[in-house]
Amino acid sequence: MGKTIEGLAKEAGDEIIMVIDEDNKSALSSPDFAQAEVAIEFTRPESAYNNIVACFKAGVPVVSGTTAWLDQYEDAVEQCKAHNGGFFYASNYSIGVNIFFALNRQLAKMMDEQEQYKVLLEEIHHTSKLDAPSGTAITLAEGVLDHLQRKTSWVNDESFDDEELPILSKRIDPTPGTHTVSYNSLVDTIQIQHVAHTREGFAKGALAAARWLVGKQGVYGMSDMLGF
Repeated sequence: MGKTIEGLAKEAGDEIIMVIDEDNKSALSSPDFAQAEVAIEFTRPESAYNNIVACFKAGVPVVSGTTAWLDQYEDAVEQCKAHNGGFFYASNYSIGVNIFFALNRQLAKMMDEQEQYKVLLEEIHHTSKLDAPSGTAITLAEGVLDHLQRKTSWVNDESFDDEELPILSKRIDPTPGTHTVSYNSLVDTIQIQHVAHTREGFAKGALAAARWLVGKQGVYGMSDMLGF
């Protein structure tokens, strides 16, 4: 993702003043980094929180797409407020996926009283995907749980518990990302699906978020940028 974002940013004429990885992470506290208008953070779960807080301390608004670190999300929000920072987080930056999130929530509302349907989530990614389920799948699951009263939690496995929402994760190369939400009854199936063809959609969304965040303070997500 980082390389894809870098390539598209250069094509668009954006100036990249610094690329930071494990080898030069101390640069996050450098004067040069503090000159950036915005930072885009796609790293690893164990690094995300410290990277984001370092951006706040440097006075640089940050767009993050790292997943599987959200147990520290509320702490990051508090750090953002404490430093009057700008923070944009999304589990998925694809415009299409965020439209899919909205459809998922609306469908869950419609299915709340249709107890004859059993709901199932499935996600497929490439084998280098570090976390399972994906952040996108978790966001979809949360959208279902918010509106489907018969479900109280999700589990990353098959389940025969009526209160659990099963998420099935598969890792198959070279799949960029496929997410499917199915409602199955004895007589029919209702299904919505998003299929990513390349990583460019995610990268373009992250760059759009970065441009949108410049000059802003506060905590935002794709719904803010897209006006949902």
